Amino acid sequence: MCGILAVFGCVDCSQAKRARIIELSRRLRHRGPDWSGLHSEGDSFLAHQRLAIVDPASGDQPLYNEDKTIIVTVNGEIYNHKALREQLKSHKFNTGSDCEVIAHLYEEYGEDFVHMLDGMFSFVLLDTRDKSYIAARDAIGITPLYMGWGLDGSVWFASEMKALSDDCEQFMSFLPGHIYSSKTGGLRRWYNPSWYSERIPSTPYDPLVLRHAFEKAVIKRLMTDVPFGVLLSGGLDSSLVAAVASRHLTDSEAYCQWGSQLHTFCIGLKGSPDLTAAKEVAKYLGTRHQEFYFTVQEGIDALEDVIYHIETYDVTTIRASTPMFLMSRKIKSLGVKMVLSGEGSDELFGGYLYFHKAPNKEEFHEETCRKIKALHLYDCLRANKSTSAWGLEARVPFLDKEFIDVAMSIDPKEKMNAARLTVPGGPSVACSTAKAVEWDASWSKNLDPSGRAALGCHEAAYEEDAVDTK
Repeated sequence: MCGILAVFGCVDCSQAKRARIIELSRRLRHRGPDWSGLHSEGDSFLAHQRLAIVDPASGDQPLYNEDKTIIVTVNGEIYNHKALREQLKSHKFNTGSDCEVIAHLYEEYGEDFVHMLDGMFSFVLLDTRDKSYIAARDAIGITPLYMGWGLDGSVWFASEMKALSDDCEQFMSFLPGHIYSSKTGGLRRWYNPSWYSERIPSTPYDPLVLRHAFEKAVIKRLMTDVPFGVLLSGGLDSSLVAAVASRHLTDSEAYCQWGSQLHTFCIGLKGSPDLTAAKEVAKYLGTRHQEFYFTVQEGIDALEDVIYHIETYDVTTIRASTPMFLMSRKIKSLGVKMVLSGEGSDELFGGYLYFHKAPNKEEFHEETCRKIKALHLYDCLRANKSTSAWGLEARVPFLDKEFIDVAMSIDPKEKMNAARLTVPGGPSVACSTAKAVEWDASWSKNLDPSGRAALGCHEAAYEEDAVDTK
C-alpha cells in the first residue's frame, strides 16, 4: 500500500505551501516508506509515499503519460495491467509499474475507463491540458480515500484523515465504487453490479464455477516483485486462500524469485484456538509457518497506536485490528512486504453466527448486500490500515470484483443451508449487529457491545502461567 495526498485550487502556491504539503504527506510515510514524490502544477499538488511491490526499480510516483500532461498518484494494485497495455500499444510507457496504465487509459478514453481496472485502488489524476482532475476508489473500498475542503476553496484528497484534519474545514470518506470529476463537480457511481439493487438472485449453486472464480482471484494476486505470504488464522476463509496460493505458487511469477514454499503467519493469545488450527492447516499444506504471540497487556499497550492508525473508535474494529497491527510489525521485520488475507468471505456467504437466524432468503440476501456495502467502514479499513501502519500490503481475494459477481448471483437459499451446516455454535467471536438482535432476541442479552468477546473463549490467556514474559 502507498499513501497519496492531492490538493487542487490552492490560493497560496508559495514555497511555504509546498513545504506544508510535503509535511502533511509525511504523515502517510508509514504506508509507503520506499520513496516520496511530489508534483506541483500551478495551484495543484500531487504527493505520493510509495510502497514498492511491482517494479521497485522504476515505478516511483507520481506517474505520467508520454508528454507529462497527465499526472496520476495511485494507491493500490492493477492486476490486469498487462492486458490493458495490450490495448494501448500506440502509447509509450515509461515504467513497468502496474499503475502507470491509469494515465494512458485516461488519455485514450477520458473519464470513462475506471470500470476497466481490475484491482484495488484509490487514485487522483490531473489533466494539465484543461486543469481538470478526477479521483476514484475501487469497487468495495479496499483501499482508503478521503476528500476534504479547505477554507480557501481548495479540494483535498488523501489516503488517511490525518493528512487532512489540520488543513480542511471539513472532510469525508470517499465512497467506494465512485468517481469524482472536477468538470461536473460531483460524485457518480462507476460500479453498478446487478447485486447492488438487492434483487434476490436465482442462479443455482455450481461449485465448479465458484471454485474457478476463487482460484482466479487468488492467482492474480500473486503478482509481486517482493517477498509475500498469507495471513492464516486457521479458519475456512484464510485456509482456502493459503491452499490455492500454495497449489498455484509454482505457476506464478513470484515463484521464479521467491521459491515454491509459501510463507504463512498467525498471531494469538496463549491458548488461542486460532493458533492450533492454523498450525494444523500449515502442516497439511507444507508452508513455512510463523507463529506469533501477544499478551493481553501488550494488546492494551498498543491501543493508542492502533486507534491513531485505523482512525476509528468503533469497538469491534479496534478489537480486531489490535492483533493484526501487532502481527504486521513482526511480518515486516522478516522482510515481507505483501500478504494475502481472507476478509470478505463471511459477508458474501453469511458466515457470521447470527445468519443462522435469518427468517427467509430475502432477508438473508439483503443483509449480505448491506454487509458488503459497509465493508469499507470496518473490515477493509482494518485490514488496510493495520497492515499499512508498518509498510505492509494486504490483498483480499474474496473481494475480487469478478468473484463477488459470481458469489452474489447464487440463490441465497443455498447459502443459508451451507451456513447452518458448517458454522459451529457455542462460544464464538461472531459479529453481533442490530439485525442479529432483530432475528434472535437472545443476542440482546450479550453485554459486550462488540458482540465478539464471547465469555471463556480465551481464558488461558489470562492465566499467570500462560503469559509469555520473554
